[in-house]
Amino acid sequence: MNAHPSKVAKDLSAPNDLEAWWLPFTANRAFKQKPRMVARAKGMYYYTPDGREVIDGAAGLWCCNAGHNRDEITAAIQAQAAELDYSPAFQFGHAGGFALASRIAQLAPGDLDHVFFCNSGSEAVDTALKIALAYWNVQGQGSRTRLIGRERGYHGVGFGGISVGGIVKNRQFFGTLLAGVDHLPHTYNRAEQAFSRGEPEWGAHLADELERIVALHDASTIAAVIVEPMAGSTGVLPPPKGYLQRLRQICDKYGILLIFDEVISGFGRLGTTFAAERYGVVPDMITFAKGVNSGTVPMGGVLVRKSIHDAFMKGPDHVIELFHGYTYSGHPLACAAGLAAQDIYRDEKLFERAKTLEPVWADAIHGLKGLPNVLDIRTIGLVGAIDLASRPDAVGARAYEAMDRGFQEEGLMIRVTGDTIALSPPLIVTEDQIGEIADKLARIIRKVA
Repeated sequence: MNAHPSKVAKDLSAPNDLEAWWLPFTANRAFKQKPRMVARAKGMYYYTPDGREVIDGAAGLWCCNAGHNRDEITAAIQAQAAELDYSPAFQFGHAGGFALASRIAQLAPGDLDHVFFCNSGSEAVDTALKIALAYWNVQGQGSRTRLIGRERGYHGVGFGGISVGGIVKNRQFFGTLLAGVDHLPHTYNRAEQAFSRGEPEWGAHLADELERIVALHDASTIAAVIVEPMAGSTGVLPPPKGYLQRLRQICDKYGILLIFDEVISGFGRLGTTFAAERYGVVPDMITFAKGVNSGTVPMGGVLVRKSIHDAFMKGPDHVIELFHGYTYSGHPLACAAGLAAQDIYRDEKLFERAKTLEPVWADAIHGLKGLPNVLDIRTIGLVGAIDLASRPDAVGARAYEAMDRGFQEEGLMIRVTGDTIALSPPLIVTEDQIGEIADKLARIIRKVA
């Protein structure tokens, strides 16, 4: 196809033409002055165009739990593309979608027996919120429209997700968002929880704030509460001991649906298939994405309890029960990748492996305590966060420099949010590679002092 006649022709094969792509959640001007480019990946490593090795300390974006370019997943995607490239999910189905839904439902706790597929964590959250609102309508309780999120929560970038989310920069530019939303307080208190390993002892009482919100709005107006079991994108905030259990009790008391956003914590990140299992809490819905097929093909979904699903299965058989869905729901390639990833997780016992490695990981990351400008360290499962002191004139600059130096100089990929370094390596990480990540981090933190 020829370029538009009003535009100057470009050499589109040139790898240094960076103008057209507006990168998401990126400082675009800084990036294009000093790009951080990856060309390929395998196992625990990315590789730059010039062949330099970069160890992945972030599992991509919390998603490549089985590591990169696993042969089994690649083969499954290729075979599926050659057999069935696309199948509509509206009024039609394919075997792979039903097979993957069954596998995921079997892994979920309690009676979370039904899966609604979408294509990302953001779509999964908006789907769960819509199911919650629609559920109360079909139950004859249409006054239950209020949604309760949490400060510092991240639930993707859809209007539903940013409305119940609690990260300021994700909200402030986009108008009034959804009406009828309230927020629980976040669970982090450095004075009480600093340098915690696993779930902090302090903070379970913060769940009781839901009682205050119920008293303010009345339970008859509240549809659902949504929280991340572990708040990931805001800087890794593990739940205080007893906090999630208390939320479940209060939701049960007032008949409010409880949604766990497990887009990050699902599929082994905390040593169990879902965080719900680690904490012994069965929510009414679980959102998932990322790790479901190790980040290879966009996919997300919502696990729904049987009673919620069955409430929709009424009326004439030929009538659509839920007016919601996406063109690419249950995409054949995503499902093929998901089935292959689930096989790897099972056969290599990667979730159990994450649990076994948790204390090794905690020792390595907490070993960075005492380095310049380190204010706090938190670890849980195979996740970690390091809070760095902000520079007086530039909040976020120190962690940004750490991220850039990590990639350009040390061969380490990390995530940063504000002045927090976030870590979540693929579940295939070895003890030696954990040591490698910690050693590189130590050098980086000293460089940005």
